[in-house]
Amino acid sequence: MERTYWKVEGMTCSNCSLTVSKFLEKKGKQNVKVNLLSGDVVFDTDVNDQPQLKKGVEALGFSVNPIQGKSAVKKKKFFHNQFQRFLFCAVFTLPLMLHMLNRWVPVPILMNPWVQFALTVPVLVVGMDFFGRSAINSLRNGFPNMNVLVSIGALSAFVYSLSGLVMGMGHEYLFFETTASIITLVFFGNYLEDSAIRSTRKSLDTLVRSQKVTANMIAFNEEHEEIILPVDNEQLRTGDLILIRSGEQVPADCKILSGSASVNESLITGESLPVQRKMKEKLIGGSLLIDGNVKAQVTAAGKDSVLAKIISLVTTAQGEKPPVQQLADRISSIFVPVVLGLSLLTFIINLFVIGSIPPSLMRAIAVLVIACPCAMGLATPAAIAVGLGRAARNGILFRNAKTLELFNTIRQVVFDKTGTLTTGAFVIENFKVLDPSMSELEFQRVVYSLEKYSTHPLARSITNNWKRRDEIRWKTVQEIKGLGMWGLSREGEHFQAGSYQMVNRPPIEATHNIYVTRNNVLIGWIDLQDEIRPEARQVIDYFKANDIKTILLSGDNRGAVEKIGKQLGIDEIHSEQDPRQKLERITKLNAIAPTVMIGDGINDAPALAKATIGISLSEASDIAVQTADVVLLGGGLSHLPLSMGLGRHTYITIKQNLFWAFLYNVVAIPVAAIGLLTPAFGALVMGLSDVVLGINSVRLRAKKVI
Repeated sequence: MERTYWKVEGMTCSNCSLTVSKFLEKKGKQNVKVNLLSGDVVFDTDVNDQPQLKKGVEALGFSVNPIQGKSAVKKKKFFHNQFQRFLFCAVFTLPLMLHMLNRWVPVPILMNPWVQFALTVPVLVVGMDFFGRSAINSLRNGFPNMNVLVSIGALSAFVYSLSGLVMGMGHEYLFFETTASIITLVFFGNYLEDSAIRSTRKSLDTLVRSQKVTANMIAFNEEHEEIILPVDNEQLRTGDLILIRSGEQVPADCKILSGSASVNESLITGESLPVQRKMKEKLIGGSLLIDGNVKAQVTAAGKDSVLAKIISLVTTAQGEKPPVQQLADRISSIFVPVVLGLSLLTFIINLFVIGSIPPSLMRAIAVLVIACPCAMGLATPAAIAVGLGRAARNGILFRNAKTLELFNTIRQVVFDKTGTLTTGAFVIENFKVLDPSMSELEFQRVVYSLEKYSTHPLARSITNNWKRRDEIRWKTVQEIKGLGMWGLSREGEHFQAGSYQMVNRPPIEATHNIYVTRNNVLIGWIDLQDEIRPEARQVIDYFKANDIKTILLSGDNRGAVEKIGKQLGIDEIHSEQDPRQKLERITKLNAIAPTVMIGDGINDAPALAKATIGISLSEASDIAVQTADVVLLGGGLSHLPLSMGLGRHTYITIKQNLFWAFLYNVVAIPVAAIGLLTPAFGALVMGLSDVVLGINSVRLRAKKVI
């Protein structure tokens, strides 16, 4: 089994995406995800099944191209998009509509029914080639889509008009302009809908376009002279040498070998201020060199780069459906059959009340074309696309769409201390060697040799301060989560460097950051000083203003934790917590109210996974980033209020969209049934209903959310 990625074209409504999804699931495929807005279809399957599955989906009326690998050669079509179809049909439809103005602008030839018939046929052919094919294929698969309603409405008006023409029943039985206007205006509505949908994906499309740039690859000729080769960045591989000049975009993730530069990483992190990068530091693909030239070595290219992973993560999240969409999907799945029934009922009741076929038929057709299952299907994905896109543009990554909805329920926020509320950039404030037989240099050597194997911010700070080359070669060394480091020397001596809980030997006081033992005997301690993140106070104040409880949960000693907690005004403080205790604490808090956990270390990973929403900083350990539901790529905690605000307002927008979608159909169908709307006007309003959702969703791009 392998993950298969397709780009499926031709999906116009939620019924279409449900059709593709149900087809693949019916064939036994697993983890099927269909993104209506982007056309991305992802599922697990055997490689040998792909050709047969592709034929099956194409038989349903869709076009399939694999995202990975060689794409199939597309057959050239006469019409490439809905706008071209609309323009073609409008040429024939406008003269048909003019005959309605015959009283003021007489055009005798347009009153000829055979001329009306001739003008309608080209429009009907183009309309049925698109709507008819889609309708037939959807019916064949058992999931009728919106095009069934459009096709039946247009064909009903045409067949009735043709019968009136052949039987010479008079102009009151001719509705050729209704047939043409329905098809033309639905094409126009689809064009507006496509434009609205494209605008919801603007942020993500910006990231995608930034992937494709030209790179200056450094190569060497036979005389070992350096030459610069302009290449497509997709041709770069790990290990390649590249030159990046001032004003150029970084083509791939890389490490600077020489030079320094001022770099704008706002595309990735959302941080507008440039940062200074020098030798041995990393550059993120997609960032922009403001000033300076560097030579660098590619560390990750293509799908392995940070930018590619961000795009993949956002695309996947946009294709997921939060719980709020499930009701809309259930209604959409039965919407078309219900509307067909209502249309038939409208015809029968009106025929009984009015006693005339033409107006009864027009009202039934109006019910068909004004009903809009697309609105319910687009309500959620349109809002999610904009919300996740804006989040990505500001350095906030959501792993799934469900998290956006969950933010609406959060009532308490739990913070880790080190590296989360504080910068994690410690300096050694003081240390003391208690073993008289050990010199300070030897003590530093032992501590450095242990802490170099840890990713904890305290350990990194110590190794940066006491860096040396004569470290001890351990026989065994390991990190004990939440406690510290343990090592066994080749001489058989046991060394430990860690928290008070790791040592815990009376009469030691729990007032220092790091305790060091040899063979279970304390030989020294270290005090480190950490600074609070400049944005931490503002973030805590934001939660307090929104009546959200703040909690500090840390493995550090009580004194240090209480000091930070009181400085920031945190409501509840828990210190000296190991990973198991953190997990238990989060479990209890979840039982009280939905809880957010923000952390950055290995010891935070279980708690992050258990919390209602786990949030990690980008500089956190890999396991913490992989476990979290949300990753803040830059700016520390500064984007935390924005992530919560976007989650809440995206959910509000989804509810607004769903309300409009339901209200539109609940009001529009009865209005059409009693004859207050013509089929042509109904077709136009149906298309505009989706545009309203798109516009409401696009507001999220600039809406104030915090």
